[in-house]
Amino acid sequence: MEKKTFECGGRKATLFRSEQADAPLIILNNYAGDGTSVFEAMREIDTPECHLLVIGDLNWDHDMSPWYCPPISENDTPCTGGADEYLNLLLTEILPKCRTLLAAETKFLGIAGYSLAGLFALYAMFQCEAFDRVASMSGSLWFPGFQEYVMSHELPKRPDQLYISLGDREARTRNPFLKTVQENTEQIVSHFEQLGLDVTWELNPGNHFKDAALRSAKGIKAILVHED
Repeated sequence: MEKKTFECGGRKATLFRSEQADAPLIILNNYAGDGTSVFEAMREIDTPECHLLVIGDLNWDHDMSPWYCPPISENDTPCTGGADEYLNLLLTEILPKCRTLLAAETKFLGIAGYSLAGLFALYAMFQCEAFDRVASMSGSLWFPGFQEYVMSHELPKRPDQLYISLGDREARTRNPFLKTVQENTEQIVSHFEQLGLDVTWELNPGNHFKDAALRSAKGIKAILVHED
């Protein structure tokens, strides 16, 4: 494994490059850090070979949110709906730079994310045809209007594999937004299943913050082991 870093559009990207030149490429939008904890967790659970591109230094509440959402608690900040702008940066600048570093065709392209980045991963597959496989771990599918968006929009491309997970205690909260997360997630999973998509749905023990790196690794492994 070779580790390379570069910057695009004010975001820092870290590429964990596999020795297998044509290995799949997985994009992971990350809240903090360069993704080393996720990469190490992937190794611990014997994840198949892949190139892992981790993007950090994100304007998290802006880049990962599809539209405006007011603060959902007293000390929270609003989500300001910059997902389309960030997705354009990802596809037109960050990804081409990454492919230049790889200098080889990859088997397929996947996108993965945790929390708001899990929401973004699902949203992105409605906005473009770039991603072959998608993993959303503890995705913020409580986000106002997102369930309705999924139900009312068509996918421009059917993903080969979807993985969606949640912690079994995430909905146990008094927050009126967050308490909807499991019901919304299960309804979205059911909708994708009705569309005939290949969906893996997993309920993990714990709240939103438990084993984030391991849960991320499990999601990435799930979309890599899928057979064409």
